[in-house]
Amino acid sequence: MDKPLIQKLGTIDLDTVESNPVVFKGVLYRFEYIRNRYHANLLHDSYFRFVNVETGEAGVPFAAGLHMGNAFAWQDKMYVTAVEDWGKSRFYQLESDDLTHWTSPRVILEGQGWRGYNTSVCRDGNRFLLTFELGAPAELVGEHPFTMLFAESQDLHSWNFLPDKHFDKDMYTGGPAIRSFAGWRYFFYLHAYPDGCGKTVYRQHVARSRDLINWEWAKWNPILDYDERDKKPARAFSQAQLDKIKNAENINVSDLDFCQWHNGLYLVYAWGNQHGTEFLAEAKVDNMTEQQFCESWF
Repeated sequence: MDKPLIQKLGTIDLDTVESNPVVFKGVLYRFEYIRNRYHANLLHDSYFRFVNVETGEAGVPFAAGLHMGNAFAWQDKMYVTAVEDWGKSRFYQLESDDLTHWTSPRVILEGQGWRGYNTSVCRDGNRFLLTFELGAPAELVGEHPFTMLFAESQDLHSWNFLPDKHFDKDMYTGGPAIRSFAGWRYFFYLHAYPDGCGKTVYRQHVARSRDLINWEWAKWNPILDYDERDKKPARAFSQAQLDKIKNAENINVSDLDFCQWHNGLYLVYAWGNQHGTEFLAEAKVDNMTEQQFCESWF
C-alpha cells in the first residue's frame, strides 16, 4: 500500500492546539480546548466547545476550568475526557446527548504523584481503550517523560488502569491519538528530535502494538512534518493575525487527530514552536478509511 497523501489545507485559528474532529449524529464537529489566553476568550477561563466544521458555528462553552480535553462519540452520546489542570493528578469524564446539556465532571482516574495531560479514546474490540499522558512519577514514566499509559472500560463509565502497559518510557511522547483495527492498536504521537544546533524540533509519528507493550514503528515516520504550507490562511484573519502567522517560528507539527468524513478523512493538527506560539490547522486525505490510513503506514 502506498504512503497516504496528507493534503494540508492551512491555518484556521490562533492560540489553540488540542483539538479533535468527531462525527456526531451525522454532523462533523471539531472539539476544541480553549485556553485562558485564547484571543477570543470572553469567559476568562479555560473551557471546551464544539464547532460545526461545515458552518463554522461554535456551540455552547462547557466544562469551565478543565483542560486538555478529548471527545469520543458512541451510540448517540458524546464522551469528553479531560485533566483537572496541566500536571494535575485527576482525570475527569462528562457526557452529553445533545452537546448542550452535560453531566457533572466526575473523576475516572487518579494516582499518587501523577502529573496528567492529554487523553484519547477508541473502541478496541469488545472494550474501550483510553490513553492518558503522564509527566510523573518516574516509576511510571521512566527517565524521559512524557509517557502514555492506558486504561480499559466495558461500559464507558468505569475505567480500569493497566499499569503494565505503556508507550514509551525511553523517549518523549506527546499529543496522543489512538485507534484500533484488526487486533492492532495504532498510536499517533509527537516525537522530539535534536536539530543539531542545540534546539529541539517536533514531528508526528505513529507506532502500533498488539499488546500495548511491544511496539512497531511505521516505515514512513515521520508521517507529518512542519513546513511553510502550515502558514497558509484557510479563513479570514485580521492583518495583525496574518502578521503573527507569517512571522511565527514553526518547529513543530503535533496533536494530529482525524475522523472519517464522506469518502475520506478530515484531520486537524497544531503547528508553532511548542513553547506558547501555537496555531490550529486542517488537512485531508481523499478516498481512504480510518483503517486504511492506519494500516498503510506499516
